[in-house]
Amino acid sequence: MTKPEKPPVCDYEGSDYQTVFWEMGDREYEDQVEALALSRLLPKSGNLMLEIGAGAGRNTTRYQAIEKVVLVDYSATQLQQAQANLGGDDRYIYVAADVYRLPFSPGIFDSATMIRTLHHMAEPQLALQQIRFALQPGATFILEYANKQNLKAILRYLLRRQSWSPFTPEAIEFTELNFDFHPKSIRHWLKQSDFTITRQLTVSHFRLGILKRLIPLDILVKMDGLAQLTGNWWQFTPSVFVATSAIGKTPITPPDKIFRCIICDQSDFETTPAAFVCRACGHEWPLKNGIYDFRLN
Repeated sequence: MTKPEKPPVCDYEGSDYQTVFWEMGDREYEDQVEALALSRLLPKSGNLMLEIGAGAGRNTTRYQAIEKVVLVDYSATQLQQAQANLGGDDRYIYVAADVYRLPFSPGIFDSATMIRTLHHMAEPQLALQQIRFALQPGATFILEYANKQNLKAILRYLLRRQSWSPFTPEAIEFTELNFDFHPKSIRHWLKQSDFTITRQLTVSHFRLGILKRLIPLDILVKMDGLAQLTGNWWQFTPSVFVATSAIGKTPITPPDKIFRCIICDQSDFETTPAAFVCRACGHEWPLKNGIYDFRLN
């Protein structure tokens, strides 16, 4: 497989994102409507799931129907937080890696998710191609993306309070390595990467501070749950969930060969207490405190 040139990476190393953004940020509404969307799209069972951008494991416990979950994040400290939150459950495998250079054998996973992660990617197509490479034909891939064509952006544009158009296909970078994408662009990239869309859900219809203050949380979540069902018809919310299926004829690797060396593409390793050593090229990939580190400096 051709190795892509490395685009810039949004690194959450040492970040208190989980605490500040989720636990202290008054985002119970967003968390619960995302959980509802996931419950509607997740497969009923599975052997091995790839969770890209797992962070501190906020969504990981929602994958109870899956036998094993591989949590991937570029930040080792985020994965350490996930370990603390999830405990010593051997269902979980922790991997520090770059989404543009995923260290997984072809066709090893039968499902994958990427939630609140694509918006940090300057080259989203490269990331989607890497994920597709690691998926079996027919695997379920659930993608969430930040929607450029949301109602707030449309209103601001019509009132001339913003210069960029929410209707054009190019991404908008509203701050460094934070992008909103147009639904048509997402659909095009998924098709090019050999994914077919099976369902779309629009999420966070009522992401307004005044609504979250005035309407009880359970009612607001139920309202959003009903509105999510319109996602196949139109996409005007700040967040969109897309369920897809991997298509095309691609190889399937036996389940005991999860990892591949991103230096030489081989999957034959010797395990030591401190590293995964590639027998083909000799490169050592650190294994520290239960986290496999496949990042290249």
